[in-house]
Parts: sequence; structure tokens; C-alpha cells
Amino acid sequence: MGRLRKRLTWQLPAALLLSVAVAGCTSTSSGTAAPSFSPPVTAGPAPTEAPAQARDVATGLTTPWGIAFLPGGDALISERDTGKILRLPAGGGAPVEAARIDGVDATGESGLLGLAVPPDYRTAHWVYAYFTGAEDNRVVRLRLGDAAAPQPVLTGIPKGSRHDGGRLAFGPDGLLYVSTGETGDRSLAQDLGSLGGKILRITPDGKPAPGNPFPGSPVFSYGHRNVEGLTFDEQGRLYASEFGSNSFDELNLIVAGGNYGWPAVEGHDPANRYRQPLVTWTTDEASPSGIVYDSGVIYVAALRGERLWRVDLRTGAKQALLDGTYGRLRTVVRTPDGRALWVSTSNTDGRGDPRPGDDRIVTIPLSGGDGRAAALAGR
Repeated sequence: MGRLRKRLTWQLPAALLLSVAVAGCTSTSSGTAAPSFSPPVTAGPAPTEAPAQARDVATGLTTPWGIAFLPGGDALISERDTGKILRLPAGGGAPVEAARIDGVDATGESGLLGLAVPPDYRTAHWVYAYFTGAEDNRVVRLRLGDAAAPQPVLTGIPKGSRHDGGRLAFGPDGLLYVSTGETGDRSLAQDLGSLGGKILRITPDGKPAPGNPFPGSPVFSYGHRNVEGLTFDEQGRLYASEFGSNSFDELNLIVAGGNYGWPAVEGHDPANRYRQPLVTWTTDEASPSGIVYDSGVIYVAALRGERLWRVDLRTGAKQALLDGTYGRLRTVVRTPDGRALWVSTSNTDGRGDPRPGDDRIVTIPLSGGDGRAAALAGR
């Protein structure tokens, strides 16, 4: 497919590479103990909840991908194919263009992808974005309304027409977590000298974060096929959604140095050689992209599955919301007041069937702040 691949200028020491290759992957390679939290792997039926009504927040969008809230409640929305960052006022109204990133290569699944607003936005005014350029995927930062070109933060992430990862999230530690894909080159997922097929952990300036499991490297976890969802719980634990190939998609609890098995395994590993997923779906049920945590529950936006999955981490129960109602779902976020979810569609991405008003963002109320989004049978 003419994919370009850019190698990193640094290399891990050979002894470290060997130790990683032979390390048992049911614990972290850095010696850091894995969290004791272990939700059930199997999933049973969830109780039926009272129906409620979703409503549109924004319509007429073109391949929306990332959503991030500014202090004060305004929302930023990235459009994958146009390179635009839109600003949606907290008080309502039509989105307006807040910035445009030049040089975005929107081929296949690539383009302008994730957005993140750092904890110190009120003083630094940076907005972080992940996009595909001419030679690589990269993380940049920019100031809204500033004519200066975006400032590169991390470059050299392999690019392709598929499996570009692209989700950004600031953790409770103030560090930036970056999800990447292996661009269809399976070997990159296990190659610790490549940034492809990884979750990365960097400082806001783009340096490998202190305490990372592989000294001098931004790699936090590896063995991933294509991670497009990152979220944290109240204890600071990181979760990620991952696209499978032909059999199983995954929801994973991420630990430092963890190897998640791709391409050797997809879904659960019977031999227990790699980190096991918390929950799996068949690929036609999910194709999971954005995820968000709320009060013991993770919501998962499903593209091919065309539904919003509600996963109760306390019981392992899975429940499908918005099943077929809005088509392909890309991103789910919680509003700053914690009272609702926002869910974006992805029907104009070349793989969906656009409906009048697509693409759109819809809002769903959360019931009582207990992690319950109302089950939606239809519009």
C-alpha cells in the first residue's frame, strides 16, 4: 500500500531487548507489580435499563475523530479528513473552525486523529493533536488562534493507510499517553525499536517519561495491533481498546512493560504467555475505537458493531446501547459536569452509510452519576 516507515534514531541496548524477549509477560517487564484489580473475563447479560432519549449536539461534521473539552466547557473536535479542529461552544450553537493543521495525509484510516487538552491549559494554552503527515504519524501541540505552525512533540511514529492508532490522553500523573498501530506490518508490534503497535508515555515536551519500563524509550506497553481508545479510572489505572483481526477485539488493563501478544495471539491466550484481555468481542460486534470510564463502567464506541458497549467492570456484564441507531460510532467522552456522555458517529469515513445530518455528535444522560447510561432502543 506504499506505507512509509520511519525508524527511531535511538535503539534499546541489546541486553535489554533480550531480557524483554524472554521475560514472562504475565507481569511487567520492568518488575513493577501488576494491579491486583482483575474484573471477570467472561461477560454475562446485563439488566435492562429504562429507555431514554439521545439528542443531537452537533450535525454536519466530516469524519469527526477526537473530542476534548477546554476549561469552561467548550469542546474541540478534530475532523480526520479536513485537518480542521472545530470549537463547539459550551452554551450551544454551531461549531466554528478554531485551527487547521496543514500537511495532513488523510488516506484510508490516517489523517487528523486524537486531541488532548493538558491539565495546565489555563496557563500554557497548548492543545495536543495526533496526525498523519507526509512521512510519519506525529504528536504536535498548538495554540488556538496562533498563526504559528504546530510544534512537533513526538515524531517518527510509523504511518500507513490503516492501523494508525491515534488516541491521546493525559493521565492523572500529568503525562501524555499515545496509542499507535502497527500499520499492517505485524512485526512492529513486538519490535521495541519501533513506535508502532504500542502505547507510549511521554512528558508534555515529548521526552520519554521518567519511570518508563524501558530506559530511554517512550514505550509503555507493546504487542498491540491498533489501539484507538484510552481511559483512566479514579485509581489512575489505564484501559485501552484494541482492534482484533479476524476473531476478537479486546478491552485491556494496561500495565507498564506489558506485552499484549499481537501478532502471536488475538483475544485470550490459552498458554498464558501474554497479558490477558479483560473483555473480548467478536470483530463484527465491536471494532472498538474511543472509550471512557465512569463509576466502575467503561463505555466503548463500536465502529463495525454500530453500537455503544457498556462494560460493568464490577461484574463483567456487557450491554449494547444505541444498537444500530446511529451507525458507526467513533468516540465517546464524558461531559465536564459528569452528567452525560457525548458519542460521535463515523458514517462519512468511507465505510459507513451516511444519514441526513451525518456525521453528528449525540448526548446521552448518565443516570444518577452511578455509571449508568440509559439503554436506548431507538430514536
